[in-house]
Amino acid sequence: MAAGMLNRGVLTFRLQCQLVSRSPSLTQVREKKRWMRAYTYIMAKKLQLEGPPPPKPRWQQPNWDYHSEVQAFSSRLHENFSLELLKTAFVNPCYVQAEQERRKQLDVDSETTALVLKDNLQLSKKGEGLTKSILTDWCRASFPSLPHEGVECIVGHLSSLSVVTYVARNLGIEDLTMSAEFPVPDEVLNSTFMAVIGALEESSGAERAAFFLRDFLLTQLIGKDLFDMWTVVNPMGLLVEELTKRNIPLPEPRLIRSAGASTVLPLYFVGLYSGTKLLGQGPGETLVGAEEEAARVALRKLYGFAENRRPFDFSPQQQHQRTLLQSVSSN
Repeated sequence: MAAGMLNRGVLTFRLQCQLVSRSPSLTQVREKKRWMRAYTYIMAKKLQLEGPPPPKPRWQQPNWDYHSEVQAFSSRLHENFSLELLKTAFVNPCYVQAEQERRKQLDVDSETTALVLKDNLQLSKKGEGLTKSILTDWCRASFPSLPHEGVECIVGHLSSLSVVTYVARNLGIEDLTMSAEFPVPDEVLNSTFMAVIGALEESSGAERAAFFLRDFLLTQLIGKDLFDMWTVVNPMGLLVEELTKRNIPLPEPRLIRSAGASTVLPLYFVGLYSGTKLLGQGPGETLVGAEEEAARVALRKLYGFAENRRPFDFSPQQQHQRTLLQSVSSN
């Protein structure tokens, strides 16, 4: 009796499952509507013909408070900026001129369209002069044997357009820059960064500005070779000149070893000797090329910019920090 009732229950359950599976309410539903295919195709063709939309500056996007962002910029860098000076540092002359022209096109009288904004031209000039002075003093204190031309090349590299704009974009200065064009041109971004340096010097003094440049510009020297920044056409002639100044015997090139001299890929190692002292050695595919590379190695050793030198110490306990501060205070 119990077995018959159990079989009848199983048959009833199977019939219910078959009826449920055939129910039209449980049929497969498409994830996208049918009209979405045509719409997506049209929008893709429009994007292909017209291209992507022009980028918008951050202040034209939602959830933006300029005053709060300027305050956050100062706090993020742990610097004590004057907010008025910092806001002035972000206002470029091109933005002031473009805003005045836009207001004149609204057919409003000149008194109403007057724009009470001060540009960053003076701050930019002040920051640029201070930056070159601090970088030059640091290079002379760190590499006393480096000639004036080499110091100028290092300072020129650190204050170049590519390095300054790279640092400025990573600090978020581009989002706060008030410019007539967007994306912000490199020249405008460079002047804005220099204006920020000038604003920091007026707000907290030259010492804080020197630390700021040490932390963000001087660190760009890490991993850089001297002759990537300083182009020397005749390294052997420069080496002879430097050794003559130091009353050291002139260098004598000697072939140390070679490999594959009779193949299409030869390799020569040339060493430069001053008496019995090895000044440097370098490889090259030709004897002349190896001699020039050996001269570059010897020059790096003379100037204290060798590849195996002690890494730069940018910590606050840096030994030549006092020299840097003394040079800044004297200016």
